[in-house]
Amino acid sequence: MADDSATHEAPTRRDAIRYGGAVVGGGVLAGCAGQSDPQSTPTQNAGKESYSVSMEPMGPVTFDGPPEDWVALLPSYADMGIALDAGQTLGIQLPYRYASHFYDELPGVEYDPDAVTTLNQDGVDKERFYEIDADVHFMEPNQLIHWYDWDESDIEEIERNVGPFFGNFIRRRSDGWHDYPYYSLYGAFERIAEVFRREERYRQFKSFHDEFLSDLQERLPEETPEATLLYPADETPETFYPYQLYDGGVGKKQWRDLRLRDAFEGTDVGHYSADTSLQVDFETLLDIDPDVLLIRGQEERDRAAFEEHVVTPLEEHTVGSELTAVQNGAIYQGGYLDQGPIINLFQTEQAARRIFDDEFTEDELFDRQRVADIINGEA
Repeated sequence: MADDSATHEAPTRRDAIRYGGAVVGGGVLAGCAGQSDPQSTPTQNAGKESYSVSMEPMGPVTFDGPPEDWVALLPSYADMGIALDAGQTLGIQLPYRYASHFYDELPGVEYDPDAVTTLNQDGVDKERFYEIDADVHFMEPNQLIHWYDWDESDIEEIERNVGPFFGNFIRRRSDGWHDYPYYSLYGAFERIAEVFRREERYRQFKSFHDEFLSDLQERLPEETPEATLLYPADETPETFYPYQLYDGGVGKKQWRDLRLRDAFEGTDVGHYSADTSLQVDFETLLDIDPDVLLIRGQEERDRAAFEEHVVTPLEEHTVGSELTAVQNGAIYQGGYLDQGPIINLFQTEQAARRIFDDEFTEDELFDRQRVADIINGEA
């Protein structure tokens, strides 16, 4: 990545938003210890009442008003902005990993994919942040360092010349560099709501979520199936990257909320993060023999394509065909890797109706209009 700092020395940084974190040694950003609880602290700035919101690893970030233009690297934070009716992200890491099609089911909730820049184009180029010119970047700065070869000076440059970073990588909890607090989906959502000063809308959304989940869980069987969450290592599955369900992380929330039992629990199978050598084969899976197979990385495939590229090869495989889940037809798409509060509702409903189809026979398990009313401020 070219060093274009000389081109952008002019002070394009917005006066309305100030970054309050600090860069420390070791090639990562670190927030202030003990600040994992929500904070929205009023301060004074040029006669205006500003406010500070704190999140690891940035520490406190100070705002003079809710940001108007913002960008999220991952769909979790983009979805939070939609849920708060705070506009839509100006960019996204990879559009096909953003389940924005769910918004079509919510009356009055709009999303324009054509107005969104793809951030990951053979890497995430720093120049793209200047082009987007957002008030705030809802993303974990350490992701840019560890995934896209940014360094601390790149983070500082964009923070100084464009806008602050505000985000925590909440998808999973298995990255060695992430040695500071994580957040649950609603823990992160609450902080984003504080940035936009839409705390009441957050509370309404959380109340709806808790009610939905309580009703759902009351209907679950006393003993739920054992499941494995897998990502195919090959186009035609022969080996898989294994995921543990109960190590935390927003990306697996729906499976935990449905109280699926993790078939890998108590085995010596590790948990995939970025080590591509960690794989399981059909023989290992047959030894464990889960009731359900959840296959990730299928975002661009409809059910017919999933059957063709995943289910049929498993049914025709000499060893794979012996798996109980294969014989019982209990092979399901593993869901989108990132989800905010809206996408999570849809993915949880979808998972419940697929895995517990004898119990959840309704077409819809939650009220779309009510969710739309919360988003649109009409609840």
